[in-house]
Amino acid sequence: MVYVDFNLEKERNLITVRIFLIDKAGNEEQSGSDSYSSPAKRPLLSSSSGSDEVSRGPSKETNSANMDTGGPISDVLDDSEESAGSAMSGNRRNSGVVPLRENRVLPTETDEERVAILDFGAQYGKVIDRRVRELKVRSEMFPLNTTAKQLLSLGGFKAIIISGGPNSVYAENAPQVDPEIFTCGLPVLGICYGFQLMNKLHGGSVTREHIREDGQCRIQLDTSSPLFADLNQEELVLLTHGDSVSVTTVAPGFKVITNSGIHVAGISHEEKRLYGVQFHPEVDLTTNGVNMIKNFLFRIANCTGDFTMLSREKTCIEEILKTVGKKKVLVMVSGGVDSTVCAALLHKALGAERVTAIHIDNGFMRFEESDAVEKSLNNINLPVHRYGCAIKFYTSSETDDSPRLDSVIDPETKRRLIGNEFIRVKDDIMKELKLNQDEYFLAQGTLRPDLIESASSLASGHADTIKTHHNDTELVRQLRRQGRVIEPLKDFHKDEVRELGRELGLPDEIVNRHPFPGPGLAIRILCAEKAFKCEDFETTERGLNVVVNFGLPSKDQFEVDCREKAMSALSIHEKVVLTHQTFGIKATLLPIKSVGVQGDSRSYSYVAALSTSHRPIPWTILFQYAAIIPKLFHNINRVAYVFGDPVRYPVQNVTHTTLARYTIAKLQNVDKVATDVLFGRVKSTDGKILPDVGLKIQQMPVILIPVDFDRDEELINSYRHSVVLRPFITSDFMTGTAAVPNLHLPEETVLEMAKQVACISSISRVLLDMTSKPPGTTEWE
Repeated sequence: MVYVDFNLEKERNLITVRIFLIDKAGNEEQSGSDSYSSPAKRPLLSSSSGSDEVSRGPSKETNSANMDTGGPISDVLDDSEESAGSAMSGNRRNSGVVPLRENRVLPTETDEERVAILDFGAQYGKVIDRRVRELKVRSEMFPLNTTAKQLLSLGGFKAIIISGGPNSVYAENAPQVDPEIFTCGLPVLGICYGFQLMNKLHGGSVTREHIREDGQCRIQLDTSSPLFADLNQEELVLLTHGDSVSVTTVAPGFKVITNSGIHVAGISHEEKRLYGVQFHPEVDLTTNGVNMIKNFLFRIANCTGDFTMLSREKTCIEEILKTVGKKKVLVMVSGGVDSTVCAALLHKALGAERVTAIHIDNGFMRFEESDAVEKSLNNINLPVHRYGCAIKFYTSSETDDSPRLDSVIDPETKRRLIGNEFIRVKDDIMKELKLNQDEYFLAQGTLRPDLIESASSLASGHADTIKTHHNDTELVRQLRRQGRVIEPLKDFHKDEVRELGRELGLPDEIVNRHPFPGPGLAIRILCAEKAFKCEDFETTERGLNVVVNFGLPSKDQFEVDCREKAMSALSIHEKVVLTHQTFGIKATLLPIKSVGVQGDSRSYSYVAALSTSHRPIPWTILFQYAAIIPKLFHNINRVAYVFGDPVRYPVQNVTHTTLARYTIAKLQNVDKVATDVLFGRVKSTDGKILPDVGLKIQQMPVILIPVDFDRDEELINSYRHSVVLRPFITSDFMTGTAAVPNLHLPEETVLEMAKQVACISSISRVLLDMTSKPPGTTEWE
């Protein structure tokens, strides 16, 4: 491991750099130091010998203690330590040494106008950077331990933005900021965790509340504040937090400028030009968030907006040429837009003779997907070597004594195994093709969201791991540290990659292709060997049924307490929804776990399934419940609707499920049926021609879950599964909303997908995921 520590001395105009080498045992040795009187770029890491063996052992991670997320409706339901909602984990890196990041230069002195972004590990940290640059203001990201003196020494900064993060400000070893950041004279915008730190360091306090907010919420604004100039008095924003500030805990001298119900959602000290917001103005789910950032940059910080970015294509090609030099590149191409754009960019920069493209079929592709990939790449003159390696992936393991992939249950283990096996198979292919590893870089179409969700240091120094991406496993990180990986799209988001693909002349069928994860269907099959039921399971399910039938009279004190807690926590609009419902809804808690993100941290929690006999299907109120339930029940991060009649029995058991061949084949069949209906490739069951609505949404994962509904409790074993449809709306692929029938998609298409999938043998029920991101991730694992 290589680390750099740098010290800036403005008086002497020096940048002192110290380089540390950390060996496998964790021993640190100072390799050297130097001082520069002018800006100096970091030399590229040298390529190491391709003969180096890569360990097959499990990756070593430093895990923090699980963060307590509270129980469902706080004290009303059992708030035990074994609650599903407490399953949050992630790396907390609080070292005073600044990590050396690949393909990145050290900060330099300049008089050019710019904004500093202090990274506290927000899932959306890089989106802040992107939004600022889109407004034609240069921005630079810094580790959280950067001091005000260092920033002022660099010169040119007009403002500071402090990002959100996964920590609580009161957690042990919680990241802190240099207090002089707030007194250095520059305007500061604190977002989420940054807002809470600002309030705490100025004498206010922050408390852990009974209700979480992880999704779109309506807030009330004081439009006299320059931060909210020309905005509406009520705005829709993305809130992701468990800690809160109330009117009585605001720091002295600060003014409340926005509220979310009983919580303070924003404060300001206009004389000091300090502003803090609990929500995320940088993401698409905050409707007028860009205008808020614009107000901060131009009304408060007095930026001029004269920064113009060079062509992204030109910048990428320059990086490729500089990094690769006279060597060659091996690129793994899945057929998706990311890897295809990466391959096309490499061909343009280096020429076809210096680029070798390979497609590895890992056995988890969609039905006949590899045939389509090979054909589409050949059609655009990108020749690809295709390899079928399903057996190698199915039988891969972390150690000789650990379970094989086809018997693994844990989703993170599945992701690691698949990602690492890609690297091993790549090495085998290079030997078969007689390619010298010393002469080749590995190229990947890795995007910024991949790195953020994997908590990679390339994207963030303190992000929590939401899920490991196949292109950011430990073996990949080892290759990066050896300087053998090039990722020209690592600063791009999905929509930017599509735009670049169009500039490169790629056809719409590739540019507009729905994303498909590298691990493929392996992470769309929820594996299980037993029901996931903590001590809070029964009380959570009972509380759910009280909330979704709010208008019914209370039967006992438990139900009275549930309703009182809900009424005290919800907005006026949400209360109207609950009290004016005239029909019954059945809530079924599923004893399975899905991955979500709550407060910038990973959650691994229950799924709530809603069913009703009311027709037409009350989509509006169902989707409102999908937003309300995760707020009240911290141990639920996903809500789905069950098509058909109300579910008859509680779900007590699960179908034993692994990545067996017949299970993969089942999902391939289900996925094809649903996708064909979405794109209008087949007729309806009654012979009608279906519209092609595939491009009305950005993605539609189809998930196989180990749940057999409507079974008598005495029947333990089952071979049946249920299917979840996840049509998803997003532009930045960091946040998004579930597609609503009759709003984003024709209801007839959604109903037809459910009908045709339900006809497939051994399918129990079909569900529609109604959860936004956050609290649910796009994928279920």
